[in-house]
Amino acid sequence: MNIPITRHELEIRQGELLGRLRHLTEDVRHTHGLEADSEERATQLQNDEVLAGLDSATRVEIEQIRGALARIAAGRYGTCEACGKAIPAKRLEALPYTTRCVRCASTTRRTERNQS
Repeated sequence: MNIPITRHELEIRQGELLGRLRHLTEDVRHTHGLEADSEERATQLQNDEVLAGLDSATRVEIEQIRGALARIAAGRYGTCEACGKAIPAKRLEALPYTTRCVRCASTTRRTERNQS
């Protein structure tokens, strides 16, 4: 795994997400105004719920990327936070901000499902 390339790709993705977040914020704030027509206004307000969900997911991904960049800076990138073993390169390619190996992530998901 090439850490400098991974860092660069994460930084690019973070920039894209920050741009998306700006647009989502503008749309939810209705910076261009609400439509005068009441049906159109209702549609815009319903869309706000969808935009809020996208906003939330975008913020989560940004935080995950920031965490990965911090782990890279600290020299801990690619190490499972649960068991301390190396996370396989293929997993990091698929999920570059993952913090756990497949085994530990599966155990965590199973535990969370059983608690709910």
